[in-house]
Amino acid sequence: MIGKLNFSALATMITEGVKFAAPRNPDRTLVWAEEFDAPVDWGARWVGDRTSAYRYCDHNPDDNKLDWLDPHCVTVSGSVATFAAAPCGRTLENGRPAWRTGLLTTEYSEEGFQVRTGDHIETRVLLPSATGAWPALWTWKDGANEVDTFEYHPDNPHLLELSNHVRAATSYHTDGAAIAPDTWVTIGTTYGARCVEWYVNGQRVYADGTGVGPDWSAYLVLNLSLCAGEHHPPPCGPAPITFGVDYVRVHR
Repeated sequence: MIGKLNFSALATMITEGVKFAAPRNPDRTLVWAEEFDAPVDWGARWVGDRTSAYRYCDHNPDDNKLDWLDPHCVTVSGSVATFAAAPCGRTLENGRPAWRTGLLTTEYSEEGFQVRTGDHIETRVLLPSATGAWPALWTWKDGANEVDTFEYHPDNPHLLELSNHVRAATSYHTDGAAIAPDTWVTIGTTYGARCVEWYVNGQRVYADGTGVGPDWSAYLVLNLSLCAGEHHPPPCGPAPITFGVDYVRVHR
């Protein structure tokens, strides 16, 4: 086991830079928001020790992940949530060393918030720079209903993965100016019945033409995974890996 992480110092590190809010669509109403201006509301709003997307609830070696979920790995300071990951001394079923890391999901929470067809979600994140980091905002319900607002890997420093797994569609969006390690970026998704649209810093960058259907709904998942090395390199050493989030907002 490693020593206790200095979450306060990490939060201070990631909050550098100017924060902003992207323009809101006047035809939509803000129906749910997490501004991270208070400690994580565990149980009522968020759950961090399990997800049905993981085979063993708190870890999932099947998906090329080293994750072992620990709610203590998500802290809030200065209106920013810091996800911090580090080796935890456990061994996964496949023999790989696990990393304790943070995940937030509305699944199993008392509030049980779900996004649905027609909603627009937006988040502002500080992309990590450490090899092995795998942050994402995505949806999950009943073993499916997954739409990835984004996935990011620092070994592809200027690329975001944008995916609809409900009605298969994927785009690899590249932007050398807006997308980079240690850079704040605003990413949004509109879950249309016939077309899911993705936005980066307020500009539409991909429309899949397939959509999620009229009756779709799903829980939110926001997390920092660690790559096991199959598709992207694993962490280079035991140093903590961090990922920052300014807010998550849903308009309807």
